[in-house]
Amino acid sequence: MLTARRRAVAAAVVLTGSLLMTSCGNSDSGSSDGKTLRLWHYEGPSSAMGIAWKEAIKEFEATHPGVKVKFEEKSFDQIQKTAPMVLNSSDAPDLMEYNKGNATAGLLSKQGLLTDLTAEATQRGWDKKLSPSVRTTSLYDTNGVMGSGKWYGVPNYAEYTLVYYNKDLFKKYGIAEPKTLGELTAAMDKFVQNKVTPLANGGAAYPAQQYLYQLALSKADRSWVNAYQLYKGRTDFRDAAWTYGAETFADWVEKGYFSKSSSGQNEEAAGVSFTSGKAPILFSGSWWYGRFKTDNKFDWGTFRWPDSKLTLGSGGNLWVVPQGSKNKDLAYDFIDITMSKKIQNLLGNSGGVPVAADASAITDPRSKTLIDDFNTLSRNDGLAFYPDWPVPGFYDVLVSETQKLITGSEKPDGYLGDLQEAYDKGAPKQ
Repeated sequence: MLTARRRAVAAAVVLTGSLLMTSCGNSDSGSSDGKTLRLWHYEGPSSAMGIAWKEAIKEFEATHPGVKVKFEEKSFDQIQKTAPMVLNSSDAPDLMEYNKGNATAGLLSKQGLLTDLTAEATQRGWDKKLSPSVRTTSLYDTNGVMGSGKWYGVPNYAEYTLVYYNKDLFKKYGIAEPKTLGELTAAMDKFVQNKVTPLANGGAAYPAQQYLYQLALSKADRSWVNAYQLYKGRTDFRDAAWTYGAETFADWVEKGYFSKSSSGQNEEAAGVSFTSGKAPILFSGSWWYGRFKTDNKFDWGTFRWPDSKLTLGSGGNLWVVPQGSKNKDLAYDFIDITMSKKIQNLLGNSGGVPVAADASAITDPRSKTLIDDFNTLSRNDGLAFYPDWPVPGFYDVLVSETQKLITGSEKPDGYLGDLQEAYDKGAPKQ
């Protein structure tokens, strides 16, 4: 998510330690002269968000004479691993993109590292622009659990997972677009018969765990999601849904749907294996859509995961204002610009899922399909968040354990037992 996210980051992976080195090495960045907005985010420049936010920077500087935006591009993993330390230092940025959910934004809000945005959300009308399902990840209670309490973040886009497929490769091997899970597995069998590994995957980051979670979701319902994500009931990792997800994932590894080498690949490698035309299928988020519009040199399309009412999705990652921000008013103004019709419409036409665009302003046909599919999911209560959200540190647990399923060093029952232990350790006592 993996959120989640779960993101299409820049191709260059920067060492995690450099984030802290940047923090420690900037002697003037901790001071405020009201003339600089320090902004961090991890969206690639060709992604819909990257395109829209670049324009938002221009708009911000045009409407704030004498003020400059100092933008620093980070990777998802950098911020995921080091944000608590950086935000607890004297050199936090003024505004940053951060992953939503209990284990991330919720944890930082509980630790007092994020600014309460409730008054700004009400005064500036952000609360009116976000639908209830999108707004869920903006609010956190005193325990850091999403869905109620104070505003600690603002998403200016939404997201969900879907199947991307290479129409040219499907045509080459005489395979029709799958409409059912049975047809999808038959298509993957045919690719394997032709010595083509069908699924792009990244076991060292979020993609692999999201495949498994989606398989589980296909056997789940809303009460299952609420128990897992919101602690409204007990989560049993050896129930029918989780067992199906883990056993089917392991079976798909055995059948060659995933490559064994994908255990060491990150999300960028998974995306490149699709854009390069090597892998015919990638199941991942709408955050890739804008980049694929630019990078794919073949005919491609999308469809929702077949035979499932639920899929991964939510409001997008959050704009958060660190408690240590030196220019909070400038940060609020920048968020406001990203919520404007101009930026929202640009985001939508660039392949993103805007939260406050004019429907008539979205002219790109593929983008309209993307947004319409999201709206259908949202209306039907089909957004099930991301597997790493419930408890702090669960992202790393899921990465490590799912890698073991790919390499064969762990069996499904052991995998589920390890997840249960980590989840129970981090979840609130009921």
